[in-house]
Amino acid sequence: MQKIRNIAVIAHVDHGKTTLVDALLKQSGTIEAHKELMERAMDSNELERERGITILAKNTAIRYGEYKINIIDTPGHADFGGEVERVLKMVDGVLLLVDAQEGVMPQTKFVVRKAIALGLKPILIVNKIDKLGADPERVVDEVFDLFVAMDANEEQLDFPILYASAKEGYAKWSLEEPPKDITPILDAIIDHIPPPSGSPNEPVQLQVFTLDYDNYLGRIGIARIFNGQVRRGAELLLAKADGEMKRGRVSKLIGFLGLNRLEIDEAQAGDIVAIAGFEEIDVGDSLVDPANPQPLDPLHIEEPTLSVFFSVNDSPLAGQEGEHVTANKLKDRLFKEVQSNIAMRVEEVGEGRFKVSGRGELQITILAEKMRREGYEFSISRPEVILKEEGGLLLEPFEYLVVDTPEEYSGTIIDKLGRRKAIMRSMTPMGEGHVRIEFEIPARGLIGFRSEFLTDTKGEGVMNHSFLDFRPFVGEVEHRKHGALVSMEQGKALAYALFNLQERGVLFIEPGTQVYVGMIIGEHSRPNDLEVNPLKGKKLTNIRAAGSDDAIQLTPPRRMTLERALEWIEEDELVEVTPRNIRLRKRYLDPNQRKRMAKQKKG
Repeated sequence: MQKIRNIAVIAHVDHGKTTLVDALLKQSGTIEAHKELMERAMDSNELERERGITILAKNTAIRYGEYKINIIDTPGHADFGGEVERVLKMVDGVLLLVDAQEGVMPQTKFVVRKAIALGLKPILIVNKIDKLGADPERVVDEVFDLFVAMDANEEQLDFPILYASAKEGYAKWSLEEPPKDITPILDAIIDHIPPPSGSPNEPVQLQVFTLDYDNYLGRIGIARIFNGQVRRGAELLLAKADGEMKRGRVSKLIGFLGLNRLEIDEAQAGDIVAIAGFEEIDVGDSLVDPANPQPLDPLHIEEPTLSVFFSVNDSPLAGQEGEHVTANKLKDRLFKEVQSNIAMRVEEVGEGRFKVSGRGELQITILAEKMRREGYEFSISRPEVILKEEGGLLLEPFEYLVVDTPEEYSGTIIDKLGRRKAIMRSMTPMGEGHVRIEFEIPARGLIGFRSEFLTDTKGEGVMNHSFLDFRPFVGEVEHRKHGALVSMEQGKALAYALFNLQERGVLFIEPGTQVYVGMIIGEHSRPNDLEVNPLKGKKLTNIRAAGSDDAIQLTPPRRMTLERALEWIEEDELVEVTPRNIRLRKRYLDPNQRKRMAKQKKG
């Protein structure tokens, strides 16, 4: 039987998980030194590389001496917490990475709570010790206090500690040691992580923890073998979560090594493999021995907390930039996403309209960004939290929010979050004039807050949040304070008109932009919406006056990214997404219809 160790790398977003996996791949010789390794090699898709975040849990394997170490790199962002939770059930220990300056952050608490509840053995790696504000000793104390607060057992509290700089490629057991390489981490994995339980001689039991899709092979389940041996071509039973059993054959068995996937003939208890041949395979399903079926308990998958409506684009500029614009194309793409992204739900709610639910704004905007890059054109509504009813009580999701900000802005932040129904739990000085403030806030209160927060802290603030639980509904939360500047004409915007509109608010467009009736071209400086004419040209006369023909100077417009646009809009507005543009518009383009709808709502 081969010697195996199964570990997951867990941490808060941007604490260096993917960079550490790079260093382990290089150190173990799995990727030859002469091959140029792309930075953050595990972040395989374009969006992950651009944003510097991990979106999907990914696995790799390295050889170290006579051991095979299966490593799963997990997302650090709260919106992808469901991925982390499933992955932890597949491993026997975790590498917990904590930034030597930032210390314990919301997502660190979230993933540690899950790991401890599952009884996993942790190895603490204090990363980024070469940072200027690094304070590794404080961070170790913070982690120990966190473990005590989470009711860790004696064995878990006796965790090994390593100090590392994954970017520079070294780790050491004490701060005084000279930096050498990353081998201390590999040694710690072999010595402190228990080998997988299970026996190759028992009946087959394996469980799927994530999905992949291949145009030739169909759905692929990535799974851990808990017992028995699996061979290519073997007949197995697929045990669904509802108890249904389906017979099938393993058409392909795929193993992992480095960044490669290799076809293999057999694998045994303890290993992590990819299996093809079962079209209806889903996350949490078991594959078992037909002669002695013993299905494993299905995995709990976290409920979505936020939903938006995707609909066919029906603006006057529809179909001019996108390749896929029909309801059928949109439906196929959204349902294809659900095949491999199980934290999302999609339901059809009318002709060309789909309700998409997920764990947070980021998860939904990443799907929308992927789709626009693939040539889709559609519109999205404002995100709404998902409410649920229990025992006659209306419940809503609450988030645990941590804000790091320069001290001088803390009053403004506390005041604004207070109006969004946040409750302050603690305030800690972080040195160098910074403070860390912790809040509990309804998820609704966070919609639209990030861009306001960045403006208030002059871009120096950092906010992170993770899901807490469902609590009783707390009433209305403050929304956007400013109205919209809405175009009353269709055509190309003129510099002269925009120059005269500048004093009415902040513009989102520049001269030459194609606009239509009902399109939002800026933010009004007052609370009400204002209809404006961005096409109004200068009256021409044959009399010249000194100074009246000076060059027009326009303030640069505010660029609306997908996230910013979704945060900004209100219930009666939509974001129009095309491969080339992101436009904001009123749901009802006709001004008379808007007035009728507003009256009906009041009535």
